[in-house]
Amino acid sequence: MKKLLAFGGIIVVLFAAIAFITMYEQKEAASNNPYHKSELNPATIAQLDDPNYRNIILPAELKQQLADGKTLTVYFYSPTCPHCQRTTPIVVPLAKELGIDLKLFNLLEFEDGWDAYHIEATPTIVHYENGKEIKRIEGYHDEQTFRNWFSSLHSDK
Repeated sequence: MKKLLAFGGIIVVLFAAIAFITMYEQKEAASNNPYHKSELNPATIAQLDDPNYRNIILPAELKQQLADGKTLTVYFYSPTCPHCQRTTPIVVPLAKELGIDLKLFNLLEFEDGWDAYHIEATPTIVHYENGKEIKRIEGYHDEQTFRNWFSSLHSDK
């Protein structure tokens, strides 16, 4: 019986150690992140090293830029959305190629964005001019559709 208790105790200690190490690794991965949050969803942590997820905009910054009447294009996405995972490698390089400063807003980390910006599905790209929404595109599309949409931003002026 003592051997069984000792063995059970060892298993409990090992699981506790694994849990601690996992939490520590996630905190380390999340430290100094562009979201300025101490804890991030694991799906967001997995994207921290991906160059397609560099141009992050935070809620306060987006709110301020819109209040200031800025013109900007925002990509609302979620790291857990399979359509976003297919869309991001298309739209981020395409926007860069076309000279569009595409800001990324992570709805998994900042859930208030769903209501604040009337997002019904991800991915959604919204173009604002003078702080007002002018145009949006929702869902996954092929590259040519996004190219046409981005190009129309310039032709509408």
